[in-house]
Amino acid sequence: MIKLTQLALATGLMSLCAMPLIAKEQTLSPAAVIEKSSAKEWRSLDLENTLILSLNTGDVVIELNPELAPNHVMNFKKLVREGFYNGLNIYRFVEGFVAQGGDISEKKQPKSAAKTVNAEFIKETKQPIEIQLVDTEDGYADKTGFLNGFAVAQNAKGTKTWQAHCIGNFAMARGNDINSGGTEFYVILGNHRYLDLNITSFGRVVSGIEHIQRLKRKPETTIEDVNFNPIKGFAVAADLANSPAHNLEVMKTKSASFARYIESRRNRPEQWFQHQANYIDVCGLSVPMRNKTSDKP
Repeated sequence: MIKLTQLALATGLMSLCAMPLIAKEQTLSPAAVIEKSSAKEWRSLDLENTLILSLNTGDVVIELNPELAPNHVMNFKKLVREGFYNGLNIYRFVEGFVAQGGDISEKKQPKSAAKTVNAEFIKETKQPIEIQLVDTEDGYADKTGFLNGFAVAQNAKGTKTWQAHCIGNFAMARGNDINSGGTEFYVILGNHRYLDLNITSFGRVVSGIEHIQRLKRKPETTIEDVNFNPIKGFAVAADLANSPAHNLEVMKTKSASFARYIESRRNRPEQWFQHQANYIDVCGLSVPMRNKTSDKP
């Protein structure tokens, strides 16, 4: 009986020792996680809250964030629909920082939209907002994660939520007055988290950021020259019969596959990787995106 018990314990210990190895072998690469995800774990873009910014080299698809900045989203769509950006341009390009556009003269007046919108730096709620958690050791917030496809940060209780300044973040420029923003938008070209809680972020670039990166750096004449990086068109996707946004879908950040994707990126399981950091920054994750008609497995 004693020998049998010892044998059982030894067998059990061997099984426990083997578990981490089995778990590691079963960990999928990020690409494999995407490939094995189910159709129900993907969503189409909400075309009413998606913008198409047309530039000289192509279209930029921007998804808006009405949950965290509803007033900015509502007013910006009004500006776009009334043609405020017709004849304007992307007048400021700072390498690795921002591409900023709108009316550099600040003289153009909207027809029905507001010229300025009160700041929406942060959303405060009585009940915590549940996010797909990424990190609880972030240098800028108690925790970070994803909410409806957007990289966000929160306080420890989850009752204060804001969008993180990760590359592709779409936000509203302002002066020293926190409520002075309203028409001048920018796309962030790097991860600049120190801007969090200082500017209203209300969207993200889903596709086409390469067209932002291909903008000219300096005007040939003066900074007021509207022919410098002209805005060829700006539209709400829902108002178009067809657009790049109509054929895109993104992985749901609440899905099990996205949770697995985070862990796969946290510790890369591919054979090439010799070191696993057991860490991933929220800005180091991009939400998987694909074409509806051609990229499905």
